Amino acid sequence: MARRKNDVPDDLDHRQSTIKDVAELAGVSLSTVSRVVAGNYPVAQSTRVRVQRAIRELNYVANTHARALGGGSTRTVGFIVNDVRGPAFAAAVHGVEQEAAQRGHICLVATTDGDPARELAAIQLMREQRAAAVFLIGGAWDSAAYRARMIDIARSLDAAKSRLVLCGRPSLGPGIPATVVEYDNEGGAYALSSYLISRGHRRILYVGGDPAFTTTTGRLAGFRRAMADMAVSVDESLFELDAEFSRASGYERVSDRLSGGRDFTAIFAETDVIAGGAMAAVYDAGLSVPDDVSIVGYDDIPLATDLRPSLTTVHVPYEELGRAAVRAALDRPVGRAERHQLLGTHVILRQSVGRPAIDR
Repeated sequence: MARRKNDVPDDLDHRQSTIKDVAELAGVSLSTVSRVVAGNYPVAQSTRVRVQRAIRELNYVANTHARALGGGSTRTVGFIVNDVRGPAFAAAVHGVEQEAAQRGHICLVATTDGDPARELAAIQLMREQRAAAVFLIGGAWDSAAYRARMIDIARSLDAAKSRLVLCGRPSLGPGIPATVVEYDNEGGAYALSSYLISRGHRRILYVGGDPAFTTTTGRLAGFRRAMADMAVSVDESLFELDAEFSRASGYERVSDRLSGGRDFTAIFAETDVIAGGAMAAVYDAGLSVPDDVSIVGYDDIPLATDLRPSLTTVHVPYEELGRAAVRAALDRPVGRAERHQLLGTHVILRQSVGRPAIDR
């Protein structure tokens, strides 16, 4: 006797269901089930509901590897980040996850702790999983070797019908099949530095990371450009570079400087987290903010409003950065090599900046 539609065969309790079982239960062809599972082909709504009901009843799991072997991508995206604990990174990752989920994609996540070898291994794994796009979130160590490796990766992902997405990183150059969504890193630093100078500060201690790191490269360039445009001489002894992006590093660098006397009136901290440590060091030295030392940060994470006084900083739209990256990658025009989008930044004025003590 022929099996009636919606009758689940008894032997499925003892074996994994197949696409053929789903097709028979739903009364449709194998190709129709494949189209419903893929989600990228038109199927009548009533038919789609019938197939989805059969999938649930049979507890059917699509063989994504088999689909990948057929040349298609899976409905997954992968994102790779140095450390998901950082508030700025977390906001960007949240944006990627939310936007991808709205489009029916599942996210794979990998952390690298800044290790290029781990980053490369994670990209390779996501390529093997046929992720529709691979997002690299946050700054990177820029070098000729790094760019050459990323260009090769971009081309190999493109050949596999995937996409390399640089989220908060600079472009690899024209003609490279990658999607770039970054924010105006240098412009934000320029505006913030100009504000400090406009308040009368000339001796500004810059506390930041390694100049070879792309995040530092942009912020340092904005700081130096503002000093030059406003005719303020730069004292190279007022740069504390190679700091970690941590509260402890900010505290240590500023505390060490203050132990030898105060030769600055303001601190440009490259991140809000560094600024938090710098502020604690100022207080522990018996000084106050902003009466003795003004402090600014960068990123506008929640910490900026929790500090006392609240922190003047640069707002970066990190969540929108992640969302925009997903839209640019998954909705990209066919045949377009690179898509480059730049999001704006702006200064948030709070209470951590005053005029230099010598001017009052």
